[in-house]
Amino acid sequence: MTGRNQTVISYFFLQGLPVEPEQQNLFFALFLAMYLTTVLGNLLIIFLIRLDSQLHTPMYLFLSNLSLSDICFSSVTIPKLLHNMLSQVPSIPYAGCLTQMYFFLFFSDLESFLLVAMAYDRYVAICFPLHYTTIMSPKLCLSLVALSWGLTTFHAMLHTLLMARLSFCADNVIPHFFCDMSALLKLSCSDTQVNDLVIFITGGLILVIPFLLIITSYARIVSSILKVPSARGIRKAFSTCGSHMAVVSLFYGTVIGLYLCPSADNSTVKDMVMAMMYTVVTPMLNPFIYSLRNRDMKGALERVLCKKKTSFFI
Repeated sequence: MTGRNQTVISYFFLQGLPVEPEQQNLFFALFLAMYLTTVLGNLLIIFLIRLDSQLHTPMYLFLSNLSLSDICFSSVTIPKLLHNMLSQVPSIPYAGCLTQMYFFLFFSDLESFLLVAMAYDRYVAICFPLHYTTIMSPKLCLSLVALSWGLTTFHAMLHTLLMARLSFCADNVIPHFFCDMSALLKLSCSDTQVNDLVIFITGGLILVIPFLLIITSYARIVSSILKVPSARGIRKAFSTCGSHMAVVSLFYGTVIGLYLCPSADNSTVKDMVMAMMYTVVTPMLNPFIYSLRNRDMKGALERVLCKKKTSFFI
């Protein structure tokens, strides 16, 4: 800590998106529509899985948790963004900023772990179909879900506590639309070496290792299919894994592009656009990917609607 004068920061100003004032209402309506689509689409998936007994399988247990994570992930940043777009003073309290950072880390990590669990489920289903029910037992599935929630709680809390020990001086303007951890570290007037070291170490555990596990699972799947190539087997693998691979590509593509492939000029606008992709666009597209490309979800929707119609007429 330097000896310069410092003030106690009780709130931060969020710079927000680089939007012209005359375009503010248009972008507000756009983000509101995207947020409502995210919430309603993912709630539909959760309710379908809950109501249709045919979807009470390991894959859809993980999917329901992923949908819940998507709802919460978007809710961490978008409502505050919408509020600040209408506010003359787009500020956030210090405690609120740390809370937002905690839940942002929590649900982004949770999504990463759930995608790994879903990849493992697809690997077992295709490579060991006769032993699927034995391997993917209810105990194992619940353990994977519990482990995902537990690890993300620890990781998010670790970074939040390390951030809380830092001091912030006169500069309290965050050049982002939410309390991004890297942006907060740049504003701190304390020594952030410990924070940077923990980010480097845990970044590999939380982001790189899950991504490699997913790639390994699908490499095994492809290898298994190529051993006995058939049009039917390829169609089955594509229908089983296509939706999940699309979600993985969206999520990890934007995260890797933002954190592992930074721009040469450290563009704030580029960071905001990439962050918007995986905080708003990806959670919104997930329900469409799983519903439009998944025969089971379409069948579940038809069965639930038929039950409702039958109950209504009776």
